[in-house]
Amino acid sequence: MKEESYMYNSAIIGCGRIFSTHADAIQKSGYAKIRMVVDNDEGKAASASLRYKCEYGTDYKNALKRNDIDVVHICTPHYLHAQMAIDAMLSGKDVLVEKPMAISANDAEKMIITSEETKRKIGVCFQNRYNPASLWVKQFLDSGRAGKILGARVFFTWSRDVEYYESAAWRGTWSMEGGGVLINQAIHTLDLLQWFMGDVDWVKASIDTRLLNDCIEVEDTADVTIRFKTGAYGSFYATNNYTLDSPPLLEFHCEKAVIRLEDNVTITYTDNRKEIITNLEENTGEKTYWCLSHEKLIREFYKNLSEKKQFFLDGSQGITATKLVDAIYQSSSTDKLVKL
Repeated sequence: MKEESYMYNSAIIGCGRIFSTHADAIQKSGYAKIRMVVDNDEGKAASASLRYKCEYGTDYKNALKRNDIDVVHICTPHYLHAQMAIDAMLSGKDVLVEKPMAISANDAEKMIITSEETKRKIGVCFQNRYNPASLWVKQFLDSGRAGKILGARVFFTWSRDVEYYESAAWRGTWSMEGGGVLINQAIHTLDLLQWFMGDVDWVKASIDTRLLNDCIEVEDTADVTIRFKTGAYGSFYATNNYTLDSPPLLEFHCEKAVIRLEDNVTITYTDNRKEIITNLEENTGEKTYWCLSHEKLIREFYKNLSEKKQFFLDGSQGITATKLVDAIYQSSSTDKLVKL
């Protein structure tokens, strides 16, 4: 045990939009203490260190040299995830990385290989799998009560404007963001879809930039047909061109029922009975699609570390969405079906 009875000392690399979500969750976990924050913008790092009463730095490699840091949270722009995670594991640190795991499946594979070689743990933040509604639907589908899944559809409509993309140079670029609406905003919903439906057989997709061509080089809209290895098909539509961030809609057509997941869960059985499952989400003061379950995920990551157990959302789980995004981009660029 280290000081104040915390088991782990943690460093957070990146003090941007998602930083405080990680920092607050670490503080509430009961397992860890924030020892250091890092950002190449010294003003951001200094401000974060004052707020969370810890040290700060501007070079993440200095944090990795410290023996008093056990776990590193990576909350940086997408293109930095892979190398920072690999460097951290090679330095003897366990790692929790924000989504996407990396901007390519090849980079994600390197992260997994490094984890295996160093025996260090890596977790990936697909926290929506911990949302109560997501867990309820997963358990209901797996129970067989609805029968075989015949098909699924996803409707994802959020809003990202010029101001959002101009607020950071890495956004809206292939080299640094790795893509647009698919790899950044809709990837959580894409991850949920494949978690519910199982392994993907192939995808046929089209991506487009419809509103912000003068501002971004990546897609703001995507239309995807997915065949799963069960034989079921999924229709996935995502855009950043709506006027607000609506809760994503996931619907599953099964032999005995249609399950609709939005804010709550609605089940319509084949005999026309309807069941509405409400009050699944805690009253957090946040919208249900935004960061509800980071706290649960981060606490479980540390709990599993302390018990020397495998974390549920490890690299092998995190890479699935990255592979799917890669295949979608490849399909769109070649106008061909892409097998996974």
